[in-house]
Amino acid sequence: MSPLQLCLILSSLLFCVGLVGALARSNTILVLLGIELMLNAANLNFIAFWRYGPHPAAGTGVIFVLFTIAVAAAEAAVGIALVIAVHRHRKSVRLQEAASLKG
Repeated sequence: MSPLQLCLILSSLLFCVGLVGALARSNTILVLLGIELMLNAANLNFIAFWRYGPHPAAGTGVIFVLFTIAVAAAEAAVGIALVIAVHRHRKSVRLQEAASLKG
């Protein structure tokens, strides 16, 4: 098995764990952690295709990863701010209670 295939298998397993964590949990913090795992799996794919691609010296994979890390940090900051705001009003971080804030 080539190193690229091993990286892709690891990335797909990491993505599946994140997807199950995001869909199966009712705690908002754990859902955010699952989303972070899925973003990290995508980052691993970017790095693997950059490293084992035709032009690894170009650095495009690293630039994509830096942008996704910045987006993930912004997503985590906004997500935690929303969790804190909901917790102040509802005294819980369950997703079912946050869904009752609609309209």
